[in-house]
Amino acid sequence: MVKNNKPWNLSNNWQIFVIILVFAITGSSAAMISKPILQEFGISKETHHFLIYFLFYGIIIFPIYQILLISIGFLFGQFKFFWTFEKKMLRALKLGFIIDFFEK
Repeated sequence: MVKNNKPWNLSNNWQIFVIILVFAITGSSAAMISKPILQEFGISKETHHFLIYFLFYGIIIFPIYQILLISIGFLFGQFKFFWTFEKKMLRALKLGFIIDFFEK
């Protein structure tokens, strides 16, 4: 049993399970959504060098992942956790201005 996990402020094992499940669903969903978007722009492994393909893949998947993480976290009743996680991650990536825009 979890005894109030300080870094993540979790209170029980069920909450840990739900959070891991949300991360798994989000990652898989973001990857599935990004591929058709790349194809729509004509970017594929067959038409572009693999480094170019993965660069564009990363650029496309990043915002999709962020939106899905908050959305799926909300659906699983963990919005507060994922909103806090999102703010920390974006600030660590020096993208805190995005959070500042939404919190005004």
